Amino acid sequence: MQDRKQLLKLDISIFEKNGKSEFAQLVKKNKLRTTRALNDFLIGMKNEAADTKEASRIILKFISQQQISKDEEQHLKTQVSNVFKMVGIGIPFVLIPGATLLIPVILKAAEKKGIDLCPSNFKKNRIKDSKG
Repeated sequence: MQDRKQLLKLDISIFEKNGKSEFAQLVKKNKLRTTRALNDFLIGMKNEAADTKEASRIILKFISQQQISKDEEQHLKTQVSNVFKMVGIGIPFVLIPGATLLIPVILKAAEKKGIDLCPSNFKKNRIKDSKG
């Protein structure tokens, strides 16, 4: 376990030696922020996978029994909406070079227009609830 932690440690001295000290300072400065953002993303993906699994269970129940409860129906609608949002955000990410820089801009612009493009599992309140 100790060896694995050593592999995850970022050695930025290479950048400092190659005259990229400004970049090294930027990485050091934003290390905690980046780690938190990555952690939030991974938690969101984990929650999204669990919700998708639950939605597939609901679909199978509907196919076999021809009925589902109102709560299950609402969960299914929400999850289908989240999947479409993820696909909508994912397409530019895959097709357009540099789209990783565009995604936050697109999300902010849509938010200003009253359009919610962020899947529910990636919203801050849901992520905080799942942490404990």
